[in-house]
Amino acid sequence: MTPATLRRNLTRDELHALVADLAARPEEWRHLVAHDPAARTYEQLSRNEHVAVWLICWMDDHDTGFHDHDVSCGALAVADGEVVEERLAVGGPPLRRRVRAGGAIDFAASDIHRIAHAGDRPAVTIHAYSPPLWRMGAYETLPSGQLQRHSISYAEELRPIGGGSGLPGLALAAD
Repeated sequence: MTPATLRRNLTRDELHALVADLAARPEEWRHLVAHDPAARTYEQLSRNEHVAVWLICWMDDHDTGFHDHDVSCGALAVADGEVVEERLAVGGPPLRRRVRAGGAIDFAASDIHRIAHAGDRPAVTIHAYSPPLWRMGAYETLPSGQLQRHSISYAEELRPIGGGSGLPGLALAAD
C-alpha cells in the first residue's frame, strides 16, 4: 500500500502498518532529517485526499501539548530516538507510554494526547493521518479550572498553550 495509490480513508490498523513500514525504510526519508533545538521540524512526505504522511524531528523540550486530531485518526512510528505519549484521562493522571525506535502507536480522532521528546538524543518520527489533517484541537486549562479547546489549522505548530503542558499539574516526568 502506497499513499499515492489509496482510494479510501485508512483505518487505525492500516495507518499503524503504514508508518511502521515507512520508518523501517530510511532511504526514503533520511535526507529530509533536520534537527533544530528551537522547534520541531516537519516535512510532508505524501498527501492525497485520503492520507497525509509526515516526517517530524524532535529534540530536548519539544512538546506538542495536549491536542486532538479533529476528524482524523492517526499513527506514528519512531524511526530514531524516543518520544513519550500521554493520553488525557478524566479522574486520574494521564496514561503514559514511552515509544522507542522501532515502536509505533495509533490513535482515534477523538483521543486527547500529547507527544514529547524523550531520551538523550534527537528523535525522528513518521506520522500518518486519515483523512489528512485540516484542523486540530489544542487544549488549555483556564484559571477557573475549565478545560478549553482551541481549534487550530494543521499548518500551525502544536505547542503547549500558556506554557508547560497546557494543563496545570501535568508535566512529563523524567524516566
